[in-house]
Amino acid sequence: MTDQPEISYEQARDELIATVQRLETGGTTLEESLALWERGEELARICQTWLDGARERLAAASGTASDAETD
Repeated sequence: MTDQPEISYEQARDELIATVQRLETGGTTLEESLALWERGEELARICQTWLDGARERLAAASGTASDAETD
């Protein structure tokens, strides 16, 4: 199994939602917007890592690991 991120899926998801909301409302400088975008990309990667791990665990538990690998 791969290394799990340092924050939980729920924490990453909630922070990602808040980050997207800040970007959508505007009012930030270009530098702040870029930093928010980069953080959002990292949070999305963390969420995807958690979801991929969960998918692998479910596939292993149900005995369909080969089916999950083809997605």
